Amino acid sequence: MDDTLRRIDLNLLVTLQALLEEQNVTRAAERLHLAQPTVSVQLGRLRDVFDDPLLLPGPRGMRSTARADALREPLADALAALQRAVAPVQPFDPGQAALTWRIMASDFGETTVVLPALPALRQAAPSTRLAVVGLVPGQMVSQSERGAIDLAIHITSEAPPSLHHRPLFQERYVLAGRRDHPRLKRRPTLKQFCALDHVIVSPDGGGFHGNTDSALAHAGARRNVVLSVPHFLFLRSVLLRTDLVAMMPSRLVAQDPALKAVPAPIEVPGFEMVMLWHERVHRDPAHRWLRERIVAGLG
Repeated sequence: MDDTLRRIDLNLLVTLQALLEEQNVTRAAERLHLAQPTVSVQLGRLRDVFDDPLLLPGPRGMRSTARADALREPLADALAALQRAVAPVQPFDPGQAALTWRIMASDFGETTVVLPALPALRQAAPSTRLAVVGLVPGQMVSQSERGAIDLAIHITSEAPPSLHHRPLFQERYVLAGRRDHPRLKRRPTLKQFCALDHVIVSPDGGGFHGNTDSALAHAGARRNVVLSVPHFLFLRSVLLRTDLVAMMPSRLVAQDPALKAVPAPIEVPGFEMVMLWHERVHRDPAHRWLRERIVAGLG
């Protein structure tokens, strides 16, 4: 850093601006609400910092030196920039905003969290844009840190502790299939449940074991998982076109009239959905507004 910056006090620059504009120590002191001797002392310090008289006696007050004239415009620009930087944060106006937000979410998060909030977001902030990117848990923290994403929607049990979080809702699993599935007229027994052909969503790709299988193992039972898919959207298509069944989050079934849900014969632990964000945007008015709209969309 330049040695001049190390030796200078910001208040001296404010005094210098007043002196350059008033060309008079008394008027500059009045403008700054300081005593005249104080401003005189500060002028002496400024002369020492810049190694220049800056202001010299003149016929009607004082006149600036060439060095002072050269300082006038950049000094005004610098102080104006500092004023903008330290000014109180302005309230967020969604109607005038033209921001682009990026939310990391799985297809479940897209459907249950982002989609319900979308109509109100578009109405309140029509000039903003929203990008939904695929959920990659291992990149959540790094992308949040560098601003690649603004929010992440994930489950509490896998939420990174370094991120702020806000619980959204609790979810439970139900046994689902197509509306006219012949073997979902009532709650099946454990034996009937295990005999059904199941499809499982495996976000990591290709897995045939999930929470339901862990619960069954504790009960000494095992189901027949015949298909593994990466997304709930494809799962829905599979259920509608086959006799396969699936343990699904209740919200996805409740909003789909083509599917039917019955209670499973075994208790499978549910999960909590949570919204996650980085400290860098925690107090940002626009980001706070976005978070509130997301929560409001859940009703």
